[in-house]
Amino acid sequence: MSVEITRGSPSSITEEMIHDLVHGFYARVRADAALGPIFDRAIKDWDTHLAKMCDFWSAVMLTSGRYKGNPMLAHLRLKSVTPSHFEQWLALFRATAHELFAPDIARSFVGRAENIAKSLQFGMFFRADAKPAS
Repeated sequence: MSVEITRGSPSSITEEMIHDLVHGFYARVRADAALGPIFDRAIKDWDTHLAKMCDFWSAVMLTSGRYKGNPMLAHLRLKSVTPSHFEQWLALFRATAHELFAPDIARSFVGRAENIAKSLQFGMFFRADAKPAS
């Protein structure tokens, strides 16, 4: 049974909330049959990765400027990732956000995650020379 923690409006997002989301979400990712093996192959130091993801989400949600990195390049290196993996990633992210936060805050996080996923998928899978499906 999950308990929804109702915490303020999207403008009241805190670093603690970001920490809770990142750590809760990646616990689900690591336990997931499809995503867990991909992440386990790619990430050698989970403490460092989680800290980096907290920095990333802090920069995204709080414009803290803490994240220094290139998410597109990091994802382009993952040759086994498919568009369906992004759907599973989003499902786990949505579930975590909605479990932890009031609906308005969860929607704020999820909206950003959906935009990030679309951008990454576009960069990873779009090919201008590909023929459209008939």
